[in-house]
Amino acid sequence: MLPWRAMQDGQHAEAAQLVAQVRKASVGKRLKLIIESGELPSAHAIGQACAIGLDNGADYLKTSTGKTAHGASLPAARQMMSAIAAHRRGAAVGFKAAGGIRTVADAASYILLARQILGPGAAKPARLRFGASGLLSDIERVLSGGDAPTTSAPASY
Repeated sequence: MLPWRAMQDGQHAEAAQLVAQVRKASVGKRLKLIIESGELPSAHAIGQACAIGLDNGADYLKTSTGKTAHGASLPAARQMMSAIAAHRRGAAVGFKAAGGIRTVADAASYILLARQILGPGAAKPARLRFGASGLLSDIERVLSGGDAPTTSAPASY
């Protein structure tokens, strides 16, 4: 996990150094970097956190642990996916949304965003994942033909 409290305090070099050390210690393994985007104060700070991860070899950028007050949000996801798309390693980096994604409609919004920013083939596990245990019940409900969802869904999943 990116030391987001250090990022809040402006200690970007220290945060980058830690990510570089983790990458060095995990050569040959996938590195998923949790940004805790909801705890960072601005889109600019989220962009800086993403740059640290991307520049230091992260294979996935993840919004949140889901354990803080603010999990995934579409604005933060847009910022993070845009950073991935613009980076020289972007085609090899995935995005994982976590924290607060509870419905198929929620997930569909992230899938649509990923297709818009990362490309039409982005809706596959190598590029897009969800860390949302609460989402499973709604997926099961939709697949079984259960009651209407509690939030409106985009026209196509």
